[in-house]
Amino acid sequence: MELVNKVIGQELSLFEKKFSDSVKSSNPLLDRIMRFIIRRKGKQMRPMFIFLSAKIAGEINETTYRAASLIELLHTATLVHDDVVDNSMKRRNFFSINALWKNKIAVLVGDYLLSKGLLLSIDHGDYKILQITSRAVKEMSEGELLQMEKARKLDIDEQVYFDIIRAKTASLLSAACAAGAFSSNSGEEATEKFRLFGEKVGIAFQIKDDLFDYGQDNIGKPTGIDIKEKKMTLPLIYTLQHADLATKRRIIYIVKNNSEERSKVDEVIKYVQKGGGIKYAQEKMLQYKEDALQLLRTYPDSPARQAMEQLVDYVIDRKY
Repeated sequence: MELVNKVIGQELSLFEKKFSDSVKSSNPLLDRIMRFIIRRKGKQMRPMFIFLSAKIAGEINETTYRAASLIELLHTATLVHDDVVDNSMKRRNFFSINALWKNKIAVLVGDYLLSKGLLLSIDHGDYKILQITSRAVKEMSEGELLQMEKARKLDIDEQVYFDIIRAKTASLLSAACAAGAFSSNSGEEATEKFRLFGEKVGIAFQIKDDLFDYGQDNIGKPTGIDIKEKKMTLPLIYTLQHADLATKRRIIYIVKNNSEERSKVDEVIKYVQKGGGIKYAQEKMLQYKEDALQLLRTYPDSPARQAMEQLVDYVIDRKY
């Protein structure tokens, strides 16, 4: 990631200050929670995609910084709400907002973050960027609900799977890249190209997450968390589609009835490993990555484009 930091390191540092300013509140409790959130933020992957998209398509400007703040505000709001829905007590190895301040406050904090993002765009007339990100939030909700609906029946085929992850996971990264490109005054064509680029990277990112559940890439023993939660991911879907009837019935029975038993989950993992599900998912992931890079390479070679390629490699080749 050295090249990424070299190309947009100054912008990311300035963004940190601008983002901190954007979430300040006169309410002492809210301000304390905002400081807690800022201190425990992740790697800032989406702002990186935004700034690099803007730099490749044109020039970084104040609109780019607001776009990055909006995406981070909306993303953080969804994470806070997700922790409430999932009753999760940890977020990035720290206590979650709901663990420390209870569910009611956590929901209100998520609402506050959402409102700050909306006002940031409205106050500066960034209506197109607000439209791009609002569509992503709508798609994220639809993707999550579709996954919940299908999980009850375990009838997700490959097309439905991609519909889910395109909406649930890829939509926000897609919006980040599109907003970054649009902020640089590059026009509709570049905005759409970067939207599609971000979507393909986001899909590859989610497939990578799916593979972690089966102990790939030397990250240790398989976790089987997705199986325990009855999530139908690509390796499992492929295995079911190509297994004989007896094996298919056995896998479905375990997922429906024995997903809390470690030995049974391990049995499903072995079926997937032997059935070619891992190899197929890896091939699909690399194809989406290559398709994304082909879109990127329609732009002239530059330090910003090289940094974006490095960022894509990091996202797809990561070990955790």
